Amino acid sequence: MAAREVKLCLLGDSGVGKSSIVLRFVRDQYKENLESTIGASFMTKRIIVDGNSFVFQIWDTAGQEKYRALAPMYYRGASAAIVVYDVTRESSFPGVKDWINELNKNASGNIVIAIAGNKCDLEDLREVDTKKAKDYALDINAIFTETSALTAVNIQQLFETIARKLPAEDIYRPRHLGVSLGQTHKPEEPEQKKRSCCGGGKKS
Repeated sequence: MAAREVKLCLLGDSGVGKSSIVLRFVRDQYKENLESTIGASFMTKRIIVDGNSFVFQIWDTAGQEKYRALAPMYYRGASAAIVVYDVTRESSFPGVKDWINELNKNASGNIVIAIAGNKCDLEDLREVDTKKAKDYALDINAIFTETSALTAVNIQQLFETIARKLPAEDIYRPRHLGVSLGQTHKPEEPEQKKRSCCGGGKKS
């Protein structure tokens, strides 16, 4: 079976860890103090999910305000978007709602949206309540998880979940998008790793 190509963009404020998530997913690497993305960067990764092959074409967009006007170039025609915030920075969460409002207005109607609260390893520095973010995601029928690019918690699972939610009736039966990684009552969802990711001390 030929691989399905999936255009995916990452959106979110500067410094929330978008590039670190992509690097962990694509190369299984983590680098301290990655330089800020200019415009956008592009990487690809092939994965097998439930016997089906997907090639993610990943556009990692810059978080700085001066590059915001360029974002439609990257999310236009995208099959999926991951909107990232930093669980240790309350000020990064309102931007999630702004990006999702923009996606709802301008992106394709069947785009799969995921919300990722990154840096969950820094539990002692948490500012964004998990329940608040999860409830918002459920309200808008978005996938939700918390990730750590540092420890790799839920990175692979996030992309696998997106693959399962892509609207292709010939491959997958229709499913409700309002899911949270680790909800054990939804057997098709990957089990979220226990919150032992909290290593503390480093950026993720």
